Amino acid sequence: MIFYIMDDKKAIDIKILLKIAKEAGDRILEVYNNPGTAHVVDYKSDDSPLTLADRASHAVITKALPQYFPTIPVLSEEDQEVVDYNTRKLWPVYWLIDPLDGTKEFISRNGEFTVNIALIEDQKPKMGVIYVPVTDTFYYGNREGAFKKSGLHGNSNRLKVNNKTADRIAVRSKSHASPEEDEVLSRFGVVNFISVGSSLKFCMVAEGKADLYYRHGPTMEWDTAAGQAILHAAGGKVFEGSDTVKEFAYNKENLLNGSFLCVGFQYNT
Repeated sequence: MIFYIMDDKKAIDIKILLKIAKEAGDRILEVYNNPGTAHVVDYKSDDSPLTLADRASHAVITKALPQYFPTIPVLSEEDQEVVDYNTRKLWPVYWLIDPLDGTKEFISRNGEFTVNIALIEDQKPKMGVIYVPVTDTFYYGNREGAFKKSGLHGNSNRLKVNNKTADRIAVRSKSHASPEEDEVLSRFGVVNFISVGSSLKFCMVAEGKADLYYRHGPTMEWDTAAGQAILHAAGGKVFEGSDTVKEFAYNKENLLNGSFLCVGFQYNT
């Protein structure tokens, strides 16, 4: 399966990205499955934890992507210093990665953490891969559609959003749930909830297990890029806030996102 960057028609084989995500996930599991490993090694400026697994996954991805795609720059959550905006703003295409999304889920050992790799082109996520190491499950999306598969050699099953008009299900965060969600979700005919960690919430909407996901409060661009690409490929959308139809733009000078709403149905304010 090939994806073409529009500007230079350079072919990107999705199988390469799945392989890289798998290798990164294997390094994460080496830490996860070693009870003698001190998982938390540091805290970032926002007090979020940093683990050996974050660093190991980052090392795999940031080494592999330039080997396969030497002309495409890489921006990772775990870069010691974020590339200066005066340089970044000149990037028409780049990789945006979260080497371990759901670090709190990793530490709590519930298995709901992921490896996220996204391709950003013209400030929009055009390709995304989310890998779940504990279950060896891939979600990915590009211009050919959105898919889910078990293992590198499993069959790919196409994903489509539900487009339900009533009796909707919302997916909520295990680590970041907020009371502000209740007011927003009540506007969309939500009758039930499921709870899951990390970028898996985007995947639940993409595969029709949920119909919407609202996140109140800030995230970073690498938290949403891969999930947004997959959800878009499945027919859904990601909007800023909860009462606009403006979609996220990427490679902003400030990489901070505000609140957002993911929907798997037609939405108009």
